[in-house]
Amino acid sequence: MAIKIYKPTTPGRRQTSVAIFSDLTKKRPEKSLIKIKKKTGGRNFAGKITVRHIGGGAKQYYRLIDYRRRKYDVPATVEAIEYDPNREARIALIKYADGTKQYMIAPVELKVGDEVMSSEKRIEIKSGNRMPLEFLPLGSVIFNIEVTPGNGAKLVRTAGSLAKFMAIEGDYATIKLPSGEVRLISKRCSATLGQVSNPDAMNIRIGKAGRMRHMGVRPTVRGKVMNPVDHPHGGGEGHNPIGMKAPKTPWGKPALGVLTRKRKKYSNRFIIRSRKQRRRK
Repeated sequence: MAIKIYKPTTPGRRQTSVAIFSDLTKKRPEKSLIKIKKKTGGRNFAGKITVRHIGGGAKQYYRLIDYRRRKYDVPATVEAIEYDPNREARIALIKYADGTKQYMIAPVELKVGDEVMSSEKRIEIKSGNRMPLEFLPLGSVIFNIEVTPGNGAKLVRTAGSLAKFMAIEGDYATIKLPSGEVRLISKRCSATLGQVSNPDAMNIRIGKAGRMRHMGVRPTVRGKVMNPVDHPHGGGEGHNPIGMKAPKTPWGKPALGVLTRKRKKYSNRFIIRSRKQRRRK
């Protein structure tokens, strides 16, 4: 995917970039694979704002992505590469030999006319094919990884992301995730070969506030420019520091860099190397 950079003809255009959708082959989604996506504006059942900075934005349909791909050993042909407003990655419309259509997260190399397959046994090693970890060669680049066998892909799904299959021992495979975390995952869990499409998504610059509003994001105000009654960082005159040892949330809890994972979480035993080393007391 290429990126177009605009000339600075206006302040809003300065340093703004957009994706060039030359990799797409179909503009309209498959009607049988979409559903209405209702907006909440960040409000709960009582109309109170419970999540800040949400509201407005363009209307969107939700595309139903098949994260399990349980039609085993049935070849599927890629009919289209499409845009999905709910994610940065591209999605592929695949049609199985029996006529069923589904959406899947498209890997980088996938093109219209390619064949992909999902299986519970060893199949051809190529981008887009899906099988349990125990049948993958060491060093494989994978995405859409299950955490519990049969529950569908939970890890490595965003644009440009990939994980590395490092080793297998006993009932567990060792996977290095994009965050740098190394963890054990059951060898019976399935994963898709390849790298998630649209790796240039991280290089796009939004450029102006109005474009964020189209994306459904409302303005964010810094705590230090508020009054003391509104935020722990607030108060003072002029450009003052926050006046405390460490940053806090609007509700007084420590923020920015604080570890939030539970110390006794059941899955800690599967993590060989954490993405964040716990601070020493």
